[in-house]
Amino acid sequence: MSRFPDVPREAVIKEDLLRGGLAFDDSALSDPEGGDVKPKSYFIFSFDHRTLPELGTAALRRPPEEIVLTGGPYDLRRTVVSVRTNPDSPYRVGTDDDGRMRLHLDGRPIADVGLPPMPNYYRHTLANGKSVMEVAPTIQWGYLIYLTVFRVCQYFGAKEECQYCDINHNWRQHKAAGRPYTGVKPVDEILEALAIIDKHDVEKTSTAYTLTGGSVTSHVGGKTEADFYGQYAQAIEERFPGRWIGKVVAQALPRADVQRFKDYGIQIYHPNYEVWDKRLFELYCPGKERYVGREEWHRRILDSAEVFGPRNVIPNFVAGVEMAAPDGFTTVDAAIDSTAEGLQYFMSRGITPRFTTWCPEPTTPLGKANPQGAPLEYHVRLLQTYRAIMEANGLTSPPGYGPPGPGRAVFSVSSFMDSLPATTP
Repeated sequence: MSRFPDVPREAVIKEDLLRGGLAFDDSALSDPEGGDVKPKSYFIFSFDHRTLPELGTAALRRPPEEIVLTGGPYDLRRTVVSVRTNPDSPYRVGTDDDGRMRLHLDGRPIADVGLPPMPNYYRHTLANGKSVMEVAPTIQWGYLIYLTVFRVCQYFGAKEECQYCDINHNWRQHKAAGRPYTGVKPVDEILEALAIIDKHDVEKTSTAYTLTGGSVTSHVGGKTEADFYGQYAQAIEERFPGRWIGKVVAQALPRADVQRFKDYGIQIYHPNYEVWDKRLFELYCPGKERYVGREEWHRRILDSAEVFGPRNVIPNFVAGVEMAAPDGFTTVDAAIDSTAEGLQYFMSRGITPRFTTWCPEPTTPLGKANPQGAPLEYHVRLLQTYRAIMEANGLTSPPGYGPPGPGRAVFSVSSFMDSLPATTP
């Protein structure tokens, strides 16, 4: 914090929690159903530093989906943080002697902790008995409905899977634990869950939905990727026109496929480019390189900006994998320079990427080799670099992410929204 006083202190702590995880006392855990705290839903990846069998009590009595930090010795403004469980983390959430929930660092309290209340719509089930949390969980303190309609990825095995991604393992571990974890979610179940949310979310906290899942290289249910995800978009927008901001995370698809998303009523498209450096993309994303290729991927991103408008194309990258051993950059300077090149490439064309802070999940090749993730310095300097390049190109925070600024942001899997000016529209 003292080295980078221009970065909000809330963002520094948040990045440290996201990159390294946090531990929970039993007092901070909740029952998966029927409790007062919204439990972690494992909406797509594990976002944990241990497998379920290694989490102990946290695998049976779940940690919260997110926590909110306030106060403490650093006088933190309200900061929403996605929970990434790590029993060995120096950060621990527990109840103090006065009964208040706090975040401790090496035993020293550094913030008050708020837990997300169980939303009313989570207390209702579909006609077939499935929970809303299983079919349509919400994250970002209720702002975003996360619809992982295809819970596995057809990039499969060491020669195709992205080297930082545990989507396939996460599906396997939940099935092995006997948890409900539907591989392909039927359209009618999605609509039924959304109807429950729409009815019981009386304050209209849920503002956007994301349609996503694994990549489709052949077919799912006889449909190509665009048609598979498109069927959900079409059904949602026909049933609930204008109720939520519709977003799709899919591969960088040909222009005609992207146009279909737009025609169905989707407003924002996320063709994630994962990592900028050419060599690292080829190593870390072998399936995407084989089936599409980096240069074609980028061309398709630019083409999609002509369909949706540059402002509404928001590709994600996984911040931190640039420094993963043995093939990543060995200095923070080199990693930041590479990432900045990618940011400038897109931002100079009006496209505003966003990023997720890398969680080194233990079943992935990069997670196994880099259990500590990337240095905190990289993540803090990335926040500086991101904001500087955005402002130099006359851009503001991307739409569909809620309000920016420390104390206001709800985007929970990185601090980029926390570190932008609160006055950004």
